[in-house]
Amino acid sequence: MLYRSLQGIMRRREVIFMFAGAAASYPFVACAQQMRRIGVVMLYPENDPQGQLRATAFRRQLEKAGWTIGGNLQVNFQWGTGDADWVQSATDRALRQTPDVLLANGDTAALAAYQTTIAVPTIFIGSGDPVGDGLVQSFAHPGGNVTGFAVMEPSLGAKLLGMLKQIAPQVTHVAILMNPDNGTHKRILALLEAAAPGFSVNIVSASARERAEIETAMTLWGQEPGFGVIVPSDPITNSRRKLFIELAARYRLPAIYALRAAVADGGLMSYGVDLIELFRQAAIYADRILKGEKPADLPVQLPTKFELVVNLKTAKTLDLDVPPSLLATADEAIE
Repeated sequence: MLYRSLQGIMRRREVIFMFAGAAASYPFVACAQQMRRIGVVMLYPENDPQGQLRATAFRRQLEKAGWTIGGNLQVNFQWGTGDADWVQSATDRALRQTPDVLLANGDTAALAAYQTTIAVPTIFIGSGDPVGDGLVQSFAHPGGNVTGFAVMEPSLGAKLLGMLKQIAPQVTHVAILMNPDNGTHKRILALLEAAAPGFSVNIVSASARERAEIETAMTLWGQEPGFGVIVPSDPITNSRRKLFIELAARYRLPAIYALRAAVADGGLMSYGVDLIELFRQAAIYADRILKGEKPADLPVQLPTKFELVVNLKTAKTLDLDVPPSLLATADEAIE
């Protein structure tokens, strides 16, 4: 069965390679007259404000680089969320539009693109370990048609537990809500488990793919004393943030999210990379590739800045005191 799966992957990659080879055989003058295309697998519902913010940041950065969207550049988005099969179908749709560059938002989209094409230059946003996932040969020299922006660093587990215990010292069980298809979520779970003994907490996990799974898990945790929740970033978890916030408030669960947007919507606190900035950086890479550079020569970027945001009103509602030491390190405190 594994052999047939590998055969399928190679067939998809060969088909895309043939299409790309055919496109490359056109005379140079004809190619020069064609509009350039970027395909984006954007794993957010189209009506999600956070997805639109990322799309806008990406387009505006391209315009700053001199491109005219709708003029000499077309950016085609595949919007939505789903399991790995859905992501693969969205990636296939994006590639059928013969893009010059593909942007893959999230671990599953990056993996789908890698398994499907060896010809289309691909930029990912979201992998926790692109070398371990086989997407690139190394951070400095990706070596193939894929490069991009990682979102995880090794001390993340200890930092998340430390901040959660500072604001909610009564927590003895920490639950992580995960997308089972997201390799980075599995790595964050491993980091939390490794750091847990130092904070005297137990780690549990639950799937966040379906609404019913989330409601069942958070209802159970809310009925037990000493639970806190961690929600790492992922297109699926990001799109369900209002559900997490509603349930955390109902069951009085202290929760830490990955995105500032969750705190602005009423979540307790967030700690994570500035994803909108990563979309701007991805546009810079897309511009460089469109102008002739190769993904193999563009190093994979590690996150350099994490932001801490605290919602003081939510803390008060949960009867939690925000320690001055935590507040002093926060990038923003929302009243």
